[in-house]
Amino acid sequence: MSVKRICKSIVKKNVVAGCVMIALAGIGMMYPQSDGRGMQNEKQTITVESQNVEKTMEETQEEIAVREPENLYAQSAVLMDAGSGRILFAKNGQQARAMASTTKIMTCILALEYGNLDTVVTASALAASQPQVRLGVTEGQQFYMRDLLYSMMLESHNDAAVMIAEQIGGTVEGFADMMNAKAKEIGCMNTYFITPNGLDASDENGIHHTNAEDLARIMKYCIQDSSKHGQFLAITGTDSYQFQDCANVYTYSCTNHNAFMHMMEGVLSGKTGFTNDAGYCYVGALEQDGKKLIVALLACGWPNNKAYKWSDTRALMTYGLEQFQMVMLDCIPAQNSIKNTYIHVAGGVPDGGRLSGESTAEVTLGSAGKNLSLLLRRDQSVEIQTETEETLIAPVKADTVVGNVRYLVDGETVLEYPIRTTGPVEKLNFTWCFSRIAEQYFTMH
Repeated sequence: MSVKRICKSIVKKNVVAGCVMIALAGIGMMYPQSDGRGMQNEKQTITVESQNVEKTMEETQEEIAVREPENLYAQSAVLMDAGSGRILFAKNGQQARAMASTTKIMTCILALEYGNLDTVVTASALAASQPQVRLGVTEGQQFYMRDLLYSMMLESHNDAAVMIAEQIGGTVEGFADMMNAKAKEIGCMNTYFITPNGLDASDENGIHHTNAEDLARIMKYCIQDSSKHGQFLAITGTDSYQFQDCANVYTYSCTNHNAFMHMMEGVLSGKTGFTNDAGYCYVGALEQDGKKLIVALLACGWPNNKAYKWSDTRALMTYGLEQFQMVMLDCIPAQNSIKNTYIHVAGGVPDGGRLSGESTAEVTLGSAGKNLSLLLRRDQSVEIQTETEETLIAPVKADTVVGNVRYLVDGETVLEYPIRTTGPVEKLNFTWCFSRIAEQYFTMH
């Protein structure tokens, strides 16, 4: 063997030995005795002023006092910001109660989502036997679905509700299952439907009930989140409606009993209710000055106190309009809150693909969809909390969630962005080391 060939062989062996030693040292460095996993947290606060909410000179000199509604008649009441779904005010908001004909907003939205307005619906004996308030259908009589929806939502006819339920769900029980499934889907955890019209009822699972917070969530879905919200608003916002049965024998006239439509500007929708167990109930929505508000009232008096619900609704809506300002939350403050854009990776390939050194994963703020408009009271602020893993364990996949940025108001999360890795980090092992050594070996040829 020539001297030149021997020298080259020695060089190759030294490269391999050196690389192996470096790789082994690197692997040891990248696997600490403890993985050191934990969460690191950062907090910052955004006030209403820092969100560029304009104030008048008079408000700047003397802040408007925050006055929550007092002496409400309703035993349970809620004011909701429909834009975010956040509860702005609650009085016994999670207490389960009967809700009477406010039930019919769920019946209506399901009929719009699963039915056809031009469908002919035939009255059953069960529908014809429903108590007042009723359209007065007889067994076998036929109506268009569209007309029955106006009958149910404007006049609160109980027989119309049963006809709709049987057409959509096959039976009242089948339709109730659909109602309960939809309630859970939209986040109502304390609601149980038995009837489509809200008449007091009970079965082996409990009584027909909801709470004020859930009722507001259902209304939010009906007026905003459902694909059929436009049709819902058109029906419930109608003052009067006239129709005939399919045989063109009888003519019916309906008048909207949501008197609140004419009490304040911007009323979008509403539904009244009353039974002996529930008392007077109401759920309604209003939009004014870019603020969309929902009020839900349960057990708001009994006869002869029919007007209590209007007084409470006005008080809550006025509170929402006067005491809250619109704030736009976007991802910019959250992005600024991520000060460390790299997280240490234990047992990972060193940065740059080297055989030694630190291994880190680059992170970024994940997409959180559209920006959120949020109503904030003048004495409230938004707290931003950033939480990320201190150490990751290799291998790490791209787009792995490693933390989050949360916006909180009064301790409640109103917006959340995920923090994700921008790329993968391989595990530092013998296979990877020798593949890198092989690359260097053949590069020398």
